[in-house]
Amino acid sequence: MPPFDSARFTLWLPQLLCAAFLAILFLQSGLDKVVDWKGNLGWLTGHFARSPLKGVVTPMLAVITLMELAAGALSGAGAVALLVNGNPFLAYLGAVLSALSLLALFFGQRMAKEYAGAAVLVPYFIVALAGVYLMRLA
Repeated sequence: MPPFDSARFTLWLPQLLCAAFLAILFLQSGLDKVVDWKGNLGWLTGHFARSPLKGVVTPMLAVITLMELAAGALSGAGAVALLVNGNPFLAYLGAVLSALSLLALFFGQRMAKEYAGAAVLVPYFIVALAGVYLMRLA
């Protein structure tokens, strides 16, 4: 952790907060999909029943689950690395994968014509993009 009164602290703190936010968001979401696989699969099967993606719900759920778990793990490891040695590289990878995961979720919501659900993802995507940008400023 850089000294509180340093210019580096001003960048380090938003990097840490962004990495922690993305870790919480994606670890919780990914673990929920693992713990309640059947419930999520059932809901998503109905959600995509009238979309062009109706035949690929199971592989989509598997891919998005893996993406979310990886994004959360990388973001969490990145937050720890920022705390331990100030290195933002893992947090950068976590933010990139978070943004890609959100794009996949956004695509799915749009394909299902769930426009309100797609709109809810936009603020999360902005946080992920901020993370990508912030992690590269170091």
